[in-house]
Amino acid sequence: MTDIDWLFEQVAQPDEAARAAAIERQNQLTKPPGSLGRLEMLATDFAAWQGVAIPKLERVGLAVFAADHGIAAQGVSAFPQSVTAQMVANFAAGGAAVAVLAREAGAEMTVVNLGTVAPTDDVPGVINRHLGPGTADFTEAPAMDRATLAAALAAGAEQVDPELSLFIGGEMGIANTTSAAAVFAGITGLGGATTVGRGTGVDDAGLARKRAVVDAGLARHSARLQGVERPAAALAALECLGGLEIAALAGAFVAAAQRGVPVLVDGFISSVAAAVAVYLNTGVSEWLLFGHRSAEAGHARVLDLLDGVPLLDLDMRLGEGSGAMAAVPVIRAGLAVHAKMATFADAGVSHSA
Repeated sequence: MTDIDWLFEQVAQPDEAARAAAIERQNQLTKPPGSLGRLEMLATDFAAWQGVAIPKLERVGLAVFAADHGIAAQGVSAFPQSVTAQMVANFAAGGAAVAVLAREAGAEMTVVNLGTVAPTDDVPGVINRHLGPGTADFTEAPAMDRATLAAALAAGAEQVDPELSLFIGGEMGIANTTSAAAVFAGITGLGGATTVGRGTGVDDAGLARKRAVVDAGLARHSARLQGVERPAAALAALECLGGLEIAALAGAFVAAAQRGVPVLVDGFISSVAAAVAVYLNTGVSEWLLFGHRSAEAGHARVLDLLDGVPLLDLDMRLGEGSGAMAAVPVIRAGLAVHAKMATFADAGVSHSA
């Protein structure tokens, strides 16, 4: 077995008998069938994932993966690269938006630094993986080599505890919307004009520069990206254009599906990683939920590719896992009404004509 063969191993299978039992329970609850909409679907999906008719959301895990990007040298971000390591410290200290949301949602949060320019070895609470000081500038060379990619994928998988009820992957890395847009373009054949948005809030000149940078990266690595099957295309896109944290997310999502842990996907960058994971192992799609619709321009196209219907649309574009974490209470609500509502028999309510 090579160091990436694990990516292609079979994923767990949802329990369709448990889903059917959950649907039968929904039909007995004191409400018109389907009247709770997506809340009902959440309950039946989690029933299939957990193999029980009445599922529970007990342990929610959040892993925030951080890394720097060589493409930042092309001026594609409104913030300097030093912000990545500073935000890693802020995550670990509990000051970032997603850290606040995680506490409110009762989630377990870890912070994994895969490679920032500024080290974070002395920051309490950070898992340091030291895969290098970020990636290379993908307009000049592949973002990383295959060994580094394999290590990043494996580092993501390490963070998925099979005992979790739900896994969320977050990310931090200055210039990572540019990298994610390039990866998405690389696996779909789209261009920068379609996949690139404003990210951290660049102006019109910055947006044009980001699009040109993505197109330059696609042109440089076209021989690796074109005319290959989906798994090879996904690996090539990560290696040539990706980020260490994007690769870690993809690895985590594959591992979660293999371990029978559903994934709540965040915004644009996490959704691109989810698309990569599905390209690597198609069964991953059975284990994905989508937390929110990002305001980042390319997110709608990624959702279309994955047939993803987000739970929320709050005009968010922060990343970090924040949009997904904001959706956790919706999931809790769906599972609570499924478990705690009275049935027609319990309440003595007639439900037939």
